[in-house]
Amino acid sequence: MKTLPTHELLGIHYTASDYEHITQAIITHAVNKDSIGVSALAVHGLIESYRNPPLKSLVNSIHYVVPDGQPIKWCLNYFYRTQLKDRVYGPTLTWKVLEKANEGKLGIYLYGSTERTLQLFQENIKRHFPDIQLAGHHVDRFRDATEEEDKADIAKINQSGAQIILVGRGCPRQEIWVADHIGKIQGVMMAVGAAFDFHANTLKQAPSWMQNNGLEWLFRLIQEPGRLWKRYLFTNSTFIYLILSKIVKLFMAYTS
Repeated sequence: MKTLPTHELLGIHYTASDYEHITQAIITHAVNKDSIGVSALAVHGLIESYRNPPLKSLVNSIHYVVPDGQPIKWCLNYFYRTQLKDRVYGPTLTWKVLEKANEGKLGIYLYGSTERTLQLFQENIKRHFPDIQLAGHHVDRFRDATEEEDKADIAKINQSGAQIILVGRGCPRQEIWVADHIGKIQGVMMAVGAAFDFHANTLKQAPSWMQNNGLEWLFRLIQEPGRLWKRYLFTNSTFIYLILSKIVKLFMAYTS
């Protein structure tokens, strides 16, 4: 399997990959039942990690952190000349992994979100990927599990035979859960967040032109202004400031 390069951006080690190579890596690990973590991390997760050193350490313990967000892709291309043609968008990555899992008749487990969303997502999986083995699902408690509950969850997932565990708990809760369960869950854990709602058709995705131009945040803000306005106001402005500061420092160092 091809080794995927990593590059540091604001303290997070991103895997510079395209859909094809990261999907193949995930499927290979899944077949081997490797206890591996994957996170599709956009600007929000990056800035949350930057502000919170313990969270940053947890995120960096995840094996593959892929650039879910055009601004992340742009930065990797600018600072490291990675020549990435596209970001690795969580919902799209999820669908591509499901396609390959269907070919291999792999077992999938869904962890997180609401009962309604999980039911609709599973129906969509059955409709498009009939050879996937739906090993089980777990509705989010929307709180931290107790030690006893967590042990029961781990046993339930491992006994299900699932090779890929899709985790949709929202960022950064899903990244924390994935990092905490590396070495405990026998399979590939993918923190993919909104993929659950998008593939359950309970939330609309931004038009392609908005996604391609880094404006997906605006579309989601219009959909959920009460929940997201603070996130995007402070997160996006912090990201822009930090990246511009990094560019200025590089320019000063180059010209001095």
